[in-house]
Amino acid sequence: MPEDSKNLDRRGFISASLGCLAAGVAAATPVSLLAQSDTAKKSTGPTTRKSGGVITRTLGRTGITVPIVGMGVMNSNNPEVVQASYEIGVRHFDTAAAYQYGRNEQMVGNVIKKLGVRDKVIIATKEPRPNRTSGMTDKQVKQEVYELCNGSLKRLKTDYVDILYFHNVRQAEDFNDPVLMEAMADLKKQGKVRAVGVSTHASMANVINAVAEGGFYDVVLTAINVSMADDVDLHKAIADAAKKGVGIVAMKTQAGGNRLPNPDSLKDYSGSVIATASLKWVLQNPNITAAIPGYVNFQHMKEDFSVAGGLEYTDEEQKFLGDNRISLGLAFCRQCGKCEPTCPHKVDIPSLMRTHMYAAQYANFHEARATLDAIARDRGIAACNSCGECSARCAHYVDIAKRIDNLKAMYA
Repeated sequence: MPEDSKNLDRRGFISASLGCLAAGVAAATPVSLLAQSDTAKKSTGPTTRKSGGVITRTLGRTGITVPIVGMGVMNSNNPEVVQASYEIGVRHFDTAAAYQYGRNEQMVGNVIKKLGVRDKVIIATKEPRPNRTSGMTDKQVKQEVYELCNGSLKRLKTDYVDILYFHNVRQAEDFNDPVLMEAMADLKKQGKVRAVGVSTHASMANVINAVAEGGFYDVVLTAINVSMADDVDLHKAIADAAKKGVGIVAMKTQAGGNRLPNPDSLKDYSGSVIATASLKWVLQNPNITAAIPGYVNFQHMKEDFSVAGGLEYTDEEQKFLGDNRISLGLAFCRQCGKCEPTCPHKVDIPSLMRTHMYAAQYANFHEARATLDAIARDRGIAACNSCGECSARCAHYVDIAKRIDNLKAMYA
C-alpha cells in the first residue's frame, strides 16, 4: 500500500466515494438470492470433495484440483500475507504481469521459492494480448506471446505456470486468433504452461460462450457476484461451459472488494458478513470451480478462507442475502456498456468505473492509474471536463456522475 504520508487526499477520496455506492436509485429490485439459479443447480459442475476440512474441486478438463478459495494477489504487496495464506491452506495464487508493474509476480515467486512448495501450489498469471492492429506480423505476434510468458516465468522464479490467461478480453476476436492459439499451444508443448485461458470483466456471457464453443481454452476467469443474481445469460453460459469441460474461476466475488465502511443501505451488516455471504453465494454454484477473492491483510485472509470449510449460511448471512437492497448497496458496475449510448461524448464509462473501483474500493492506485492510462484520451476523464452535468445513466445501480466527479478530483 502507498505510504500514509502520501495519501491524505486519497483517504478523503475513498471516504467521499462510499457515499455514492448507495446513491442514484430509490430502491433495489427484490431478487431471490438465497440459492443459485435453476440452471446452476441442474448442471453438472466440477467434482467436489472435502479433504482435511477443505472443499476442493477439479478445474474442468485440466484435471487440476484446487481448494474452492484461492488468493487474488493483485492488491497485496505484503509477502507475509502470501506466506500465511499458504500456511492456512490456500493453494491457488492468481497474479498478472501488469500488477504493480511486475512486482506482484516477483513477490509471489519469492514466497513460493522460499517455502519450497512449487509442486504444491497452483500459480495463475495473465498477459496482455499482442496488439494485432499495429501491423505486427504473425511471427512477431507469436514472439511477443513467448516473451511475455518468459518474463512472467522469470519474475515468478519457476519453469512453468499452471494457468496462463489472456487478460481482460471482451469479445471472441480478442482471443480466437489462430496465431495466438498456436503460440499458446506451443507454450503448453514446451511445458511452460499447463492450462490456457482468458480473463473477462465485460460481456462475460459472450466470452464464456465463445470459449466453450471454440474448444481450445481450458479456463475462464470471470467476474461474478451476488449483485448479478439476475444475469440469466451469465449463469447459463457458466453452466454450459462447465458441462463442456471448461474450468470456471470467479473474481470480483465481493462486488469489487467492498470491505470499507458500508453505505447506509447495508449499515446493518458487518464487512465480514458481507464478504463471507457473498463468497459462499458464488461458490454454491457447482459449475464454478474456485474463487480468488482479493485481500491484503490477515483478518480478511481468515474470513475468506473460512468459507473453504463449508458453504452453509449463518443466520446473519441469510439475512444479508435476503435483503432486497443488496444490488443498490453494492452498486457494482457490471461492465455491460449499456451506459455508453447515454453519454454525448462516447466516453469509455465502463473503464472509468473500473478505475473508480480500483481507487475507491481497493485503494490500489497503481491499477487505477494503469486502467485510466489505457483509455483512449478522447474517451477518458478529460472528455468529461466539458460537461457541466453528467447525463450518463446506469441500467442498474451505479451513480455514474458521482463516481466521475470523484475521478475528476483525483485525475482530471
